[in-house]
Amino acid sequence: MSHRKIAFVAGKSESAQDAMSRLCGKYDHVRPDKADVIVALGGDGFMLRTLHKYLDLKKPVFGMNRGSVGFLMNEYREDDLRERMARTQSIELHPLRMEAECKGGKKANAIAFNEVSLFRETGQAAHIRVCVDDVVRLPEMVCDGVLISTPAGSTAYNMSAYGPILPLGSGVLGLTAISAYRPRRWRGAILPHSARVTFEILNDDKRPVGVSADFNEFRDVIKVKVYEDRSLYSNVLYDPEHNLEERILQEQFIG
Repeated sequence: MSHRKIAFVAGKSESAQDAMSRLCGKYDHVRPDKADVIVALGGDGFMLRTLHKYLDLKKPVFGMNRGSVGFLMNEYREDDLRERMARTQSIELHPLRMEAECKGGKKANAIAFNEVSLFRETGQAAHIRVCVDDVVRLPEMVCDGVLISTPAGSTAYNMSAYGPILPLGSGVLGLTAISAYRPRRWRGAILPHSARVTFEILNDDKRPVGVSADFNEFRDVIKVKVYEDRSLYSNVLYDPEHNLEERILQEQFIG
């Protein structure tokens, strides 16, 4: 473990690029396809992009924070990096699969490690039918939008929309309304990770809706299917004292 081949990748910010320059000068490094581990330098957004970009390589990813929040990242430290990674704990993340039908017959397909969110495109509220495993659960929700989050993503947009924080390994997904007008008191649901959720856009000509899967965005959708894709995974490495599961648990007790 202490002789791992490392690939450094960095976001565009000055702090991330500076960190990469220093680390590349301090450690031998290789291309991501030749590496045993990928070290991502940046913020949470860059970490998500790294997971997407190198998913097919099936390489573990160790993130170090050179952004703002850095919830998905470890603390940035330059010393004893190989020894540090030898002590890490691995968490296997499975992404959501999003399959959308758009106006004009176009299809869109993407994955999301954080969330898939639908959002209104104009000043008028969206009208959305929500089905879970082919059963209509909400015939018509009037809202700004709706999202499905993974446990790893439950502390991001989902939490901002007052959705539940989900422990890693809980085997559930969060379905959360974004400013629901009707039914006014409906705020969301917790679903088993095996659930397949379908959103049908009602009156889409007058009330257009878009969808985003992490940072991939598609406009004018008419139907969206979302489910966890267990065939895909990424192993993310964390310092024992910076364990993601513990950080998610702590978020539930922050006032």
